Amino acid sequence: MLAVIPYTTFPTIDLGPLSLRTFGLMVAIGVLLGAWIAAVYIERYGVSRDETYKVATWMVLAGIIGARLTWAATHTDQIHSPIDVIAIWQGGIQFSGGFIFALLVGLPFFKRWDRLTRWRVIDGYSLGLAIGLAIGRIGCYSVGEHFGRTSDFFLAVRYDGGDVREPTLGDVTLIKGTTFHNTALYEMIYMVVLFAILGGITVAARRRGRDVAPATLGGIFILYYGVTRFLSDSLRVNDERIAGLTGAQWMCLVMIPAGLWILWKVRPELAEVEAAQAQAEVESSESDVEPDTDLDADVETAGAGGTTVHDAEDTEATVPQADR
Repeated sequence: MLAVIPYTTFPTIDLGPLSLRTFGLMVAIGVLLGAWIAAVYIERYGVSRDETYKVATWMVLAGIIGARLTWAATHTDQIHSPIDVIAIWQGGIQFSGGFIFALLVGLPFFKRWDRLTRWRVIDGYSLGLAIGLAIGRIGCYSVGEHFGRTSDFFLAVRYDGGDVREPTLGDVTLIKGTTFHNTALYEMIYMVVLFAILGGITVAARRRGRDVAPATLGGIFILYYGVTRFLSDSLRVNDERIAGLTGAQWMCLVMIPAGLWILWKVRPELAEVEAAQAQAEVESSESDVEPDTDLDADVETAGAGGTTVHDAEDTEATVPQADR
């Protein structure tokens, strides 16, 4: 059997007398680190870190609420009381709902910026979101959710015990020794890869003394996540499906063409706009240092007059004293 990854859930982390919920801790770390990375990137283009943090805070809050509500709506078998709807600390969020809610809340903020700045901000948030999602999936992994079907794939996990939120793999009861796809692990891996790709593109461009073309990181994120999430969700066995697809897969069917459109249509247009603005700035700076021709003419006239007076004095100095 090729599966060699032992898997025991760890819903809490005990630090002496203090017990922390792993899920909540990982989500918090992902949000804070992702927001900081986004703020550092965006600050380069004239948007303050405070502004980035403010927008991120509202979008994160909306995203968490949306993610939890959509998860509850698609996991009604796990909702036994009103408190279960809001018990996010126990795990259970759905990215598709969170993504949509976050976009709706963020839209008014994005309208404040011009088109170039808007896409620069989207690029920065895409970079931060990539690593934030990766860390957040550690939380999902810790509480035992988002399971796929049984498998002996080399990245499949072997269940060795611990409390889980999903005690079955579809119709198969989860018991110790079962090997299966853990899509939370897969998403953590492919989001780390995406963060490395986006970060590598950024670093490579800046080493050449240039900036990444606007909409590049955002377009890659949307296309990449749409493809990978669609594939990983096809392995899940406990999610509610509509017409054979999970809610996230339906979202991916929109994300994939949107990512392609951004990369092949929006990105070239923004590159042209940016180039035109750069050329206008160069021309403006050149006009600011253009010599004053009127001042030059005055200087030349004054110089000529001075020479005439000077010559007259020299001539006068040569006249004999008796002739004066």
